[in-house]
Amino acid sequence: MKDLWSDDDCGAADAIGCCAYGSRLLGGDRSLVLHGGGNTSVKADWTDITGRTVDALFVKGSGWDLASIEAPGFTPLPLDRLHDLLGLDALSDADMMAELSAARLRADAPQPSVETLLHAHLPFRAIQHSHADVILGLTNVTDAEDTLAEVYGDDVVVVPYVMPGFDLAVAVRSCWDDQAHEGTVGMVLRHHGLFTFGETTRDAYARHVDLISRAESFLDRVAPHEPAGPSEKAEVVLTELADLRRSMSAAAGRPMIVSRHHDASIARFVARDDLADLAGRGPLTPDHVIRTKRTPMVGRDVDGFVAAYGTYFARNEGRSDDDLTMLDPAPRVVLDPELGLLTAGVTPKDADIAADIYRQTIPVLERLEDGRGGYVALDEGHLFDVEYWDLEQAKLRRAGTPKELAGYIAFVTGAASGIGRACAAELLDRGAAVVGVDLAESVVDAFDGPAWLGVPADVSDHDVQAAALRAGVERFGGLDLVVVGAGIFPGSSAIVDLDLDTWRLTMAVNVDSVAALFRDAAPLLFRSPVGGRVAVIASRNATAPGKGAAAYSTSKAALTQLARVAALEWAEHGVRVNVVHPDNVFDTALWTDELVAERSAAYGLTPDEYKRRNLLGMEVGAAHVASVVAELCSDRFAATTAAQVPIDGGSERTI
Repeated sequence: MKDLWSDDDCGAADAIGCCAYGSRLLGGDRSLVLHGGGNTSVKADWTDITGRTVDALFVKGSGWDLASIEAPGFTPLPLDRLHDLLGLDALSDADMMAELSAARLRADAPQPSVETLLHAHLPFRAIQHSHADVILGLTNVTDAEDTLAEVYGDDVVVVPYVMPGFDLAVAVRSCWDDQAHEGTVGMVLRHHGLFTFGETTRDAYARHVDLISRAESFLDRVAPHEPAGPSEKAEVVLTELADLRRSMSAAAGRPMIVSRHHDASIARFVARDDLADLAGRGPLTPDHVIRTKRTPMVGRDVDGFVAAYGTYFARNEGRSDDDLTMLDPAPRVVLDPELGLLTAGVTPKDADIAADIYRQTIPVLERLEDGRGGYVALDEGHLFDVEYWDLEQAKLRRAGTPKELAGYIAFVTGAASGIGRACAAELLDRGAAVVGVDLAESVVDAFDGPAWLGVPADVSDHDVQAAALRAGVERFGGLDLVVVGAGIFPGSSAIVDLDLDTWRLTMAVNVDSVAALFRDAAPLLFRSPVGGRVAVIASRNATAPGKGAAAYSTSKAALTQLARVAALEWAEHGVRVNVVHPDNVFDTALWTDELVAERSAAYGLTPDEYKRRNLLGMEVGAAHVASVVAELCSDRFAATTAAQVPIDGGSERTI
């Protein structure tokens, strides 16, 4: 492990600032910490509003990630109160968290870590805790005690697995009394991770570097792990992915995102003869179980996985004194020799977290199984306890109620600007994962976050558009919503002056590309777990054409007719197809200030009057169109297909 500490970067920060800096060093290394794992603390003075000084523990708060934590992410608690709690004979999880919450010295501080009492007990000012892969590599084997002794001698205190909370703090106290001495520099919790400590965060971090490095050297010597060689990503049939997603969504009781991952390491792992046995032994650490479930699904037998999960629940539910409700039994990790690694979640972020965890899991499993004689996970009962532990479930509940379109997958063309971009923004805001396609390269960065995939593509090139669709399905697992927003409006021209190349280009973009998209998207929409929904952005010109716009008006009329035929053909598959007809949407690239000035002058109006020349006297914007499109794609229009909705403020020409 490389020592990344820089006194210059830490600067003149106080103890809490240095703790935050050291925490970010740990959190920035995926082999140490993943997605909210690990925790850190420092003991320092807290001065209250009266000027009274309290010896306090500042511990990482729930909801903060070590990779990005700042000083406000640490919760201050009075040490004397924590020591009082440690003196109790027993303390339930609920009571412990209630007492810790009440003891906070700052009302707006986050809820403190479940391992707060452990931090309070350790007799050091600064503490760092990670779930380092190499430490799990030393403890997830049959001879873990001997291995730890060989690597560390008596430099570390070794604690058998105990679920985090009051009981773990008590277990640490007992092991500390038996094993600790003046030379103790760390503590290993089996199946859990590493604690290091010192008078400063710099000291605790340096000891982390030392102990991790010693573990790395040992494993490199006794169980070397060679990186996989080059491997091409196998192309899969998209409908197979969509079918699998539909089955997994049915098992979960809601639409799911299912992301495909494939590289050389994954290809090697899924080709193992012992894949089902090795992957089926359990996660590296119980913390992972709420993101990955206890085991992956090997292959594609969703019904078999669901049945096995039900048996696992029935076998273990008696471990709890509470009446438990079984969580959804859908797999969160899938290993398949052809598909590679698939990860699932209600949102793309959830699926990505599962992927990050399992990518880190694969090399540890290979190293221990092939080089150390066998990988050993924590027993099933302890894993069940964590999966159904209310404090772990609270981590998921803090994300709140999923948004209306969470788990839905949308494909939006023309997504870099104008109406297409507004539709993409609206769908993202409602929780959908969105594949945005546009000729402009800026589509890649049009939006941030894991729910967005921007793909530069010329929709008139059918192969390129099909490749963009493939990228979206592999990223998110299928297709539920299609929004046709791409289009061009050529310059005005009377028919007598019509340029046939311009005519053909207009038809190619506005009609032909959509026919090709419908052909390619239909089999995926038919497999949507929620029933496919399509919204086509046509134009008022389709029903009320104007002079000088023959190519545009004809293309939009043809597009409308194409959508009507699709509605007729696809209804039996549960797919809805609706059309919206915007007019004079002025906040798009089409309407420059110069064009507005020109057109308003032709009507003898001011630019503002021209923009509001409709029955409602309002200016129509792209957001108005986007909100109608999103509604048409929602369940509120479940009984509507083949509708044509004007979005123009009211026009005498169409009425």
